[in-house]
Amino acid sequence: MNWLLPDHIADALPQEAFRIELLRRTLLDLFRMRGYEFVMPPLLEHLESLLTGSGTDLTLRTFKLVDQLSGRTLGLRADMTPQVARIDAHLLNRQGVARLCYCGSVLHARPASQAASREPLQLGAELYGHAGIEADLEVIRLMAVALESAGAKPQRIDIGHVAVFRALVAAAGLNERVELNILQLLQAKDIPGLRECCADVAEPYRSAFLRLPELYGAVDVLETASRELPALPEIGSALDELRLLQEGMPELPLSFDLGDLRGYHYHNGVVFAAYYSGYPSAIAQGGRYDGVGKDFGRSRPATGFSMDLREIARLASVTSSGSAILAPYSALKPDLAARIDALRKQGEVVVELLPGEEYCEGPHCDRQLVECEGQWVIQNLNEN
Repeated sequence: MNWLLPDHIADALPQEAFRIELLRRTLLDLFRMRGYEFVMPPLLEHLESLLTGSGTDLTLRTFKLVDQLSGRTLGLRADMTPQVARIDAHLLNRQGVARLCYCGSVLHARPASQAASREPLQLGAELYGHAGIEADLEVIRLMAVALESAGAKPQRIDIGHVAVFRALVAAAGLNERVELNILQLLQAKDIPGLRECCADVAEPYRSAFLRLPELYGAVDVLETASRELPALPEIGSALDELRLLQEGMPELPLSFDLGDLRGYHYHNGVVFAAYYSGYPSAIAQGGRYDGVGKDFGRSRPATGFSMDLREIARLASVTSSGSAILAPYSALKPDLAARIDALRKQGEVVVELLPGEEYCEGPHCDRQLVECEGQWVIQNLNEN
């Protein structure tokens, strides 16, 4: 049937589209008020640009096609973050801090889950040029404020640090194959598989890998990790950064997860994810990805977050689009046309009935303009 859409692709009908657009405007204004500048990368680029450097994890999610003008392979973006990194590194070329935000559709060749859309509306913010923990504090707090402003205040924000796992891998002298196997088992929370995979790993690193999935919870987890994980300098520094985040954001519902390795090949520092009550997966996530612009000509410190605005709109307690005023056709009635124009300037939605049109099926009209003693007045529809 010609009207059926591909799997995991859906239209946004009026009410949903209104909620999405209202959230988009609200959140982009919130970012702008905090100094984040809006950028609009293109929907498609040369494939190597989309997948270069840290973007290589996106290979399986990226739709590919051949450019009929140049013969080169193009890709439809599956994530806007590498594009924004390219803009910072190659086009803006600023020496100091750059704060950028974006919002646009991305396309996934494969859905992230059975319930996920293959066309998320990705909204996010990125901060370039500052390597300190202060930048991570800023973007995590901005993510929390954005979600609360959208009506989806996070129930908890999980924070981890990929340097812990990387330090253990390096100290244990693991080859790439074993590293990848352990990584996948940790990501899947497969404890029996992890125990079997680590059987030949030397102590104390074997015990440390097995302990990582259990190092989850409140701030006291960091003290437990300090006592029980090997005393490697990289692990000590990572735990210190996580303590600073806790001290800097006491108002947020932070928890810590040292086994959280989402985006492991992409991130190289703090990682975080926000969760909403009753929703099974993260509603926003991000982390530090220093050096992402290296392949574009400039290696810059970077940290940021993103969310799917379609999903946020479904979860959020967004004010409805309200009601409208029904009005007769005004082309031959200058006084009516002036009244309609004045109402619209005040922010009212006014729908004019065309000749022969008896009622309006959408938007919902609960009032109407009627002529009363030479004046056009608003009455409730049930008053007539």
